[in-house]
Amino acid sequence: MKRLKSWHRPRRSKAPAGSHRVGPRIPLRVRLRRNRGRLLRRLTGALLVLVVALCTAAVVAYRLTDIPEPHPETVSQSTVFVDDKGSYLGRRGPVDRQEVPLSQVPRYVQDAVIAAENRSFRTDDGVSPKAITRAVLASLTGGERQGGSTITQQYVKNALLSPEQSLSRKAREALIAIKLDRTRSKDDILAGYLNTVYFGRGSAGIQAASRNYFGVDTRKLTVSQGAALASIINIPSYYEKAGSDPEVTATLRARWEWVLDAMAASGSITAKQRADAAFPAFRFYPPGTTEGQRQYMIDVAAKEAADQLGITEDQLARGGYTVHTTFDLALQDATTEAVKDLKGSQNSKDGKDRKGGKGGKGITLHAAVVAIEPGDGAVRLLYGGSDYARQPFNDAVGGAVEAGTALDPFGKVQLGAPLAELQKTAAPTPLKLASAYATVAANGVYAAPYTVTKITRDGRQVYTAHPDTRRVLDEKEAFFVNLQLSETDKETVSTVSPVSPVPSVRADQDTPPALFTAGAGGGLTRRTVWSTELDSRLALTVALFADRPGEKKNTTVPAQLPNDPAPTASAEVTTARIWQLATAGKG
Repeated sequence: MKRLKSWHRPRRSKAPAGSHRVGPRIPLRVRLRRNRGRLLRRLTGALLVLVVALCTAAVVAYRLTDIPEPHPETVSQSTVFVDDKGSYLGRRGPVDRQEVPLSQVPRYVQDAVIAAENRSFRTDDGVSPKAITRAVLASLTGGERQGGSTITQQYVKNALLSPEQSLSRKAREALIAIKLDRTRSKDDILAGYLNTVYFGRGSAGIQAASRNYFGVDTRKLTVSQGAALASIINIPSYYEKAGSDPEVTATLRARWEWVLDAMAASGSITAKQRADAAFPAFRFYPPGTTEGQRQYMIDVAAKEAADQLGITEDQLARGGYTVHTTFDLALQDATTEAVKDLKGSQNSKDGKDRKGGKGGKGITLHAAVVAIEPGDGAVRLLYGGSDYARQPFNDAVGGAVEAGTALDPFGKVQLGAPLAELQKTAAPTPLKLASAYATVAANGVYAAPYTVTKITRDGRQVYTAHPDTRRVLDEKEAFFVNLQLSETDKETVSTVSPVSPVPSVRADQDTPPALFTAGAGGGLTRRTVWSTELDSRLALTVALFADRPGEKKNTTVPAQLPNDPAPTASAEVTTARIWQLATAGKG
């Protein structure tokens, strides 16, 4: 019987110990395909862990991030001074800023800023992911600094953080912006932004910008003016020259049109408002010469305001007050020009050295002008010098000017306090002498001169002036002084230069205003000239005097006035000119 062969696999020979079997290599592509599922699961898991870690870190960072208090310099306010009609005079303080509530910012001005800076402001979460991405890429690549932040982010950057450009600061800015958006209303954020953003011309906040660009309070801004201010925020240091630099003005106008178009498209303004909008006129920048002259008035008003509030002038300057003064700004500026003409005529013959009389080099001609409302004491005009930067001393308030015959009308009457000392003073201040003549115009009732009518802060009135009056001269003596002035007026008018306008009598006046001119010295040795015009409405005094360097360093001594043209006639012409400007249209 035959034995059947059995089928079986050949046995694999065992490899010797220590040897490795080399098989065919599996391609990487095959291995990746075989392990694709496992790799995707691992990658997904890693991404999930990263996302969770990042989210956890973000939540922790958000919770640990506090909203900081604003920088002291961003909340510091200046005190603003305005004239009797509310026109801007100037300010005192470390920064030109005054806070205003959002209710005083017209809605179309708010919408203009939103259209210019962040059109999604009302609906966004306080941050712009696109802007943050651009900033991160710019920081990593060393590219140009990127903008485009939201209004909330800008407010955080300007008021709450430093201007440092770094990824860490940008991340903190975003976290604070998000937290701010979730914890405060959009109106609160917008109010903070408008009160701190820089507009150029030294203006921090929209109230200062409104005054420096257009001379008005924020609540009086027009649609066109609001759109212009909103357009300036983008590059304030460039656009601040609008109105004086044609190229800058043209560039700003194009941006202004863009902002108005956006406002019309969003429905913030009507089609008619857009069509009627005209590019606004700007206040000239930098300020003119009369701006510096106003500092004499602000000095006096600041001291008076601080005294009335019982605080220091430094506290006043940083307190964010609005000081309403008695001054007439238009009259003040016109007086500045009139005095400039007066000095020009006096110096025209003698040139830069201003020689007069016996002459001498280095003679400086001075003029001081004061106008007071009789019976009230309100100082309507105060000209204390031509250049505050060169001469901060106020000639009208602190200057001792030799009176000469200017006090003669009071020689035979008894004056009560505080004018009693005037008769013993050889060199009174122009303000003191003007107040004495105002007393005569008020039939013997003295009114203490004052320059501040009221003071407000945060919309509240914290001080109101009340005239301080008392009788210092009985009516008979006041009539006697008036009579002397009238008699002197007749003599004065007859000797005045033919170009001098003689005050006319109006139908509604019982008597014409008296013009009285006196002074120290006479003829070619005239040292001072006092020219006063007064009636029941106003007492106006112009003092003209000169000095020259003394023998000791930094000292001066009185000097003779120039003689060609005659100083008396020049002073009277100037007084009559200012009088006509001051009383025009007044009953």
